[in-house]
Amino acid sequence: MPMSQVRAATRSLWNDAETRAFRGDLAQRVYTSRLLGSDQSLVLHGGGNTSVKITERNLLGEDVELLYVKGSGWDLATIEPEGFAPVRMDALLALSQLDELADAEMARQLRIAMVDPAAPAPSVEAILHAILPHRFVDHTHPDALIALMNTPSGLDRVRTVCGDDVVVVPYVMPGFLLSKRCAQEFPRQSRPGTVGMVLMHHGLFTFADTARESYERMVELVARAEEHLRANGAWDVGVPSPDGMNVERERRKQLATLRHDISSAAGRPMILSTSTNPAGLAFARRADVARVAASGPATPDHVIRTKRVPMLGRDIEGYSAAYRAYFEENAGRSSTRLTPLDPAPRIVLDPELGLISVGESASDARIAEDIYLHTIETISRAERLGAWQALPAGEIFDVEYWELEQAKLRTGRSSPPFAGEVALITGAASGIGRACVDAFLERGAAVVGLDVDAAITGASNSTAYLGIECDITIEDSVLAAFEAAARTFGGLDMLVLNAGVFPASTPVAALSLADWSRTMRVNLDANVVLLRESHPLLAVAPRGGRVVVNASKNVPAPGPGAAAYSAAKAALTQLARVTALEWGADGIRVNVVHPNAVFDTGLWTEEILRERAASYGMSVEQYRTNNVLRVEVTSRDVAAMIAEMCGPAFAKTTGAQVPVDGGHERVI
Repeated sequence: MPMSQVRAATRSLWNDAETRAFRGDLAQRVYTSRLLGSDQSLVLHGGGNTSVKITERNLLGEDVELLYVKGSGWDLATIEPEGFAPVRMDALLALSQLDELADAEMARQLRIAMVDPAAPAPSVEAILHAILPHRFVDHTHPDALIALMNTPSGLDRVRTVCGDDVVVVPYVMPGFLLSKRCAQEFPRQSRPGTVGMVLMHHGLFTFADTARESYERMVELVARAEEHLRANGAWDVGVPSPDGMNVERERRKQLATLRHDISSAAGRPMILSTSTNPAGLAFARRADVARVAASGPATPDHVIRTKRVPMLGRDIEGYSAAYRAYFEENAGRSSTRLTPLDPAPRIVLDPELGLISVGESASDARIAEDIYLHTIETISRAERLGAWQALPAGEIFDVEYWELEQAKLRTGRSSPPFAGEVALITGAASGIGRACVDAFLERGAAVVGLDVDAAITGASNSTAYLGIECDITIEDSVLAAFEAAARTFGGLDMLVLNAGVFPASTPVAALSLADWSRTMRVNLDANVVLLRESHPLLAVAPRGGRVVVNASKNVPAPGPGAAAYSAAKAALTQLARVTALEWGADGIRVNVVHPNAVFDTGLWTEEILRERAASYGMSVEQYRTNNVLRVEVTSRDVAAMIAEMCGPAFAKTTGAQVPVDGGHERVI
């Protein structure tokens, strides 16, 4: 949402007609959780948590009081009943009485207290939910309240807005210590009319005996904070006019180089996404951006996604050195040996490029962008109230190096082979190209698909996919596609030249120059442009660039009636061979596949298959498997080979030509 568009005030979205489909306490819990999750000013990307206390009878006939609390990995906006973890209340209340409990051990005890081992791990704030004496509990991170908190007079502003209706708890790091502090503060501060609890620099809890009342208490308290911002001229912060602020074209080489440097610092390929929101560019160009951006995140929870501060400009060495110094300065806060995280930024603010988000995947980069755009808005409002003042660096460090996050590093995790990498595939709307989209997405890559077919834009709904309607024979369209790829994902690692046309069978004696030229334009000439324009990006690919050319069996074994097609594919293969020779010094490998008889493409209809099979005196099935191995070759088979040729198994192979044809006698 551009900041120049003033968001409407938070209001209740409860709908009596909708709730008829949500009968029972857990169903009502699902319904209002989704209402909260649908508002990004309250929660972002898995943030917040909700719960309901329900008494159920077990197999022994005993009544057991359970806390159904949001489970790890679920998003409030889309949560289902199975997204809530059922935990025994007696165990949670007993844990709350302990004087000390390491967070890792707390997480283990929460899993032990579950009555359904198949349920997701309970929220680490399950104990906090349990100690609140209400059936329904809601917890969010409202932008408006966070803006009030992160000012020098934050506590006074919160008390002015919420009055005696809430308990206010000073900042304590999430986990057992926070639950313990709330267990102490809630009975001391609460009164019969208490409807919520504010956790400074963290968020807001509301509670009630019905789902609707708890939800609407949340809405009402947030609306009060928003009204306070309005009354103090801090609601409509806006952005400078975009006039004169358009980012220039030809940024793709700069972005690809920046991605290379950031990936080097991270120790693995990273996705870089340039925000299209004008608020990002405007913020990067603020005269005081160094001051406000260096203060810290809106709430410590965000540090896992955005790091404590963004990188200003493109000095990755300077940023990395500063991050290592930050680690050394604060590592002593932990009683255990810490494993340092990579020093690469997750947010970049550059006066030319604007806001760039960084992630191990396209999804991670998008989440970081969403969080920081909300942070920009929150900072701007806090500045209107006096000044933006985040928590001290040490407090942020404690969350960034929380023992639960460190445990994830110690256990290790495997990543897909193409995680953080970007592939561009031509002719990607159908057939082998469409199968390549799936193959590269399955292997963790971000994928840019090009095709003249408008269906290309909807070929996948993955956040890691960008479909561009593009005629590769038009040079400007190709240049624009590379620019879009760089802005969306940061650069290019793998290029699959797949697009092609297969003209009707025509003997040379009848071949028109127009048909010949059209075939050459698509199957050969366009690929010269694609290769030329990809080189600067592939040359700075973090793991080295890769190109795979989808040629044809007709190169080693041409058939009659396919002169234009065979000649174009043969020339393309020769072009690939020369490219492999020239680009090897840049660490770019170029290989070729020669498929044959791939019948699950748009070129082959059942009618054509029957006609061709009959011409050879075969059944359709025999014709499909007319090769040495007697197997059918599918688009997916070819795509798998293309993907593998971009993977580690072919890391020391370039200039190769591999048939994918089940074995063809003339080729062999």
